[in-house]
Parts: sequence; C-alpha cells; structure tokens
Amino acid sequence: MARIQECILYRDFQHGELLEKMTALMNAYGNSQEDLSDKKTVFYECVNSLVEMAGDYGFSGNLWHNYLTFLLVNHENAFSTACEIRGAVKGSINEMAMNDFAVFKELYDFDLECLDRAFHTTCCRTLCSYENIDDGSKMFNKRIRDRICSMSKTLAAAKTTGEFMEDMVQFYKDFGVGKLGLHKAFRIDHDENGQTIIAPITRIAHVKLEDLVGYEIPKQKLIENTEAFVRGRKANNCLLFGDAGTGKSSSIKGILNRYYDEGLRIIEVYKHQFQDLNDVIAQIKNRNYKFIIYMDDLSFEEFETEYKYLKAVIEGGLEKKPDNILIYATSNRRHLVRERAGDKLELMDDDDLHSSDTVQEKLSLVYRFGVRIYFGAPEKREFEEIVETLAERNGIDMPRNSLLMEANKWELSHGGRTGRTAQQFIDYLLGKEGEGTWQ
Repeated sequence: MARIQECILYRDFQHGELLEKMTALMNAYGNSQEDLSDKKTVFYECVNSLVEMAGDYGFSGNLWHNYLTFLLVNHENAFSTACEIRGAVKGSINEMAMNDFAVFKELYDFDLECLDRAFHTTCCRTLCSYENIDDGSKMFNKRIRDRICSMSKTLAAAKTTGEFMEDMVQFYKDFGVGKLGLHKAFRIDHDENGQTIIAPITRIAHVKLEDLVGYEIPKQKLIENTEAFVRGRKANNCLLFGDAGTGKSSSIKGILNRYYDEGLRIIEVYKHQFQDLNDVIAQIKNRNYKFIIYMDDLSFEEFETEYKYLKAVIEGGLEKKPDNILIYATSNRRHLVRERAGDKLELMDDDDLHSSDTVQEKLSLVYRFGVRIYFGAPEKREFEEIVETLAERNGIDMPRNSLLMEANKWELSHGGRTGRTAQQFIDYLLGKEGEGTWQ
C-alpha cells in the first residue's frame, strides 16, 4: 500500500497532483475487493502527465522514478535544507526523514507494469524505458536533467531505506536542494500576486576564466576575493570597472562556473529592481549557499537616485548584511555616479551651496565596494596576442601576418582594441570559413 499521507517532512509538493493520483491507483490495485474499471480515466491522465513532464524537462528512462526524484530533490524542508552543502546532520530529524524515505522507497519499488495488467495496456512498460524525442528541455539544461535521471537510477537501486537516505543526503551535500541547488544563476521576478520571487535562469553561457585571454592580475584579484567568500573567510563587495568589452562580465560568469560546486550562486539585479533587494535577501540569508548579487553595467545619471537606496542595502542600514551575500558589479564608470566638472569646484554656486558634500555623496557608493578591479583596453601587442590565442583555439589556420593585419583593420571600424572586438573578429572569420576566403 502507498503510504504517502504518512510522510512528515516531505509533504505538500509543488507538483504533487500526479503523486496523489498515482498512489490512489496503487492503493486501488492493492485492494483486491476494489473495482478498477472506474479508475481507467485517472490512469491515462497519469500516463499523460508523465509523458508531458518528460517533454518539459527532457527526462528519459523510467519516468516514474524520474518524477519521484524530481520531487525529492526540489522539496525544501527542515531536513533537506539542513543537509544542503553541509551533508549529514545530527538530531531527531533523521528519524523523521527515515520514515519519509521508507515511504518513498516503497514507491520506487512498486512494479508499475502491474497497472498494465490491470488496465490491459502497455503504457507502463513504455514509461519504464522511455526514449525522449529529442535531447532538449524547456525547463532544465542538460546538466540538471542528467543529474536527476542519474539520481533516479541510484535511488531505485538502493537495497535498504538507510542506503536510500544516504544517497539523498549525499545529493543534498553535493548539489543542494530546490531551485537554489539545481541552478547556478537567477533573476528577480514577481508572481501573480506581485510577490518578489527568485527565478532560475535555465540557459547560461558556460564561460571559464581560462577563456578570457590576458588580464591575469585582475582575474587573480577576483579569484582571491571570491575564494575567501565561498570558503567562509572575510571578503569584500567587488566592483569591476573599466573600458567596455574588456571581459568584466565574462569574468563574473567564469567565477560562477568555477565555484558553483562549492555552493556559489548568482542573482542578477537591475537598477529598477533595487526596491526588491530586501525581499531577495530575506529569502536567501538563512541558506547554506553563498550568493553574489550581480549588477551588470551599473551606472547612474544625476537624476537617478536609486544609488542612495543601494548604499543602504550594501552597508549602512540597521540590519547587518548577511555573511552569505556579497555585491558584485561591473561598470564603465570608475565612480558609478555621473560627475560634473562643477562638482570638483569648492566655489559656491546657485545650485549647490556645499559642492564638496556633493562630491562625497556621489563617491560614497563606490567606497562601499572594498575591492575595485580595473579592466583596461589592451595595448596593440596585447590585442594581437588575444587574437592569436583565440584563432588557435578555434582552429583557424591563417598566416600570422595576414591574421594580425586583418584583425587590426577590423578593430579600427568595430570599437577599438578590446577582447570583445577580438572575439567578434574571430567569429567573423569562422563565419567566412565555408567560403574558403581566409585559408
């Protein structure tokens, strides 16, 4: 008999309607006195739900096991959130978790094909070895999908409830739980009631720091600060400033991909969303992950006052900023807020009686970033080294002199010497490859 109602911690699943229907079918099958003829519609609804889930999430193999695993790895409760990143915990809660995992192990062990015999179909046999129509997923990237499918096989193979529980604890330790565990990057959104939610970004560029050619000193400063943060040491808010196209944003993406396995997560925030920051911080401050609140291309005009709100959030409000949160920003402006020549004058004018105070007000935001890292446009030789390295990585076999001559011609009309310009030039060559114009 399916005893899902006896679970203590794992209850009220977000996608639990299918679980309720399936357990009702299992219990009806187990009751030899009950007539299953009126359950046929429910049976086909369940089959449909599992197939649709496979289409949405890209699952294959045993779809019933995939669904159960999907529920377990996404359910945030006192046990799963305690185990995330840290692993096994002590206390009475383990007994309650063991109770729930015993219930779920029975669901994994249930022979789904017996429903085929009851309803005279072959649907369940297909569901147990399902081949998806493509390799894509609307909701998950390949990494997350494969992780859940692999975990479903591990749980199905567990011989005891204790082994089942150990497997789940190891998963929570390695990858976390829920959307914050499965995903790397997030954005701020709002639900139908206007409440602030943290929404996963399912498709993110897998940039490595090694992909960014040059800038070794700036990258090392960023690595040192981030490494201290994810490993529980003191770290600073970080501002990456400098010329456009020099790899500031790519460096942040590279940092995320390098330290994701150590519990680093990133939340992208735009200026108009600063009013939601307190709600976001409230949702993440007690989790075991390390969060970077990331603000790309941050700058303010004179008439924009959101920077004053940001100052209080970063440092200066009554509530101390949680230790698991840092602010990382990129900007083309050293001081973030637009400055006027008049701001530097000590003479009074009709508009500003205390111009020195105006200067301090505008600088006070950037001073809240304890680490400020400059990314400058490369010199000609550095630019050529970037082009040569990218060409080699992409298999472009072109005479060096011709390559550099074309690259220098390209940068003159495409924004100057930057890493971005070099990458655009390489992409241009790759696009012309089929025409045989540069071999």
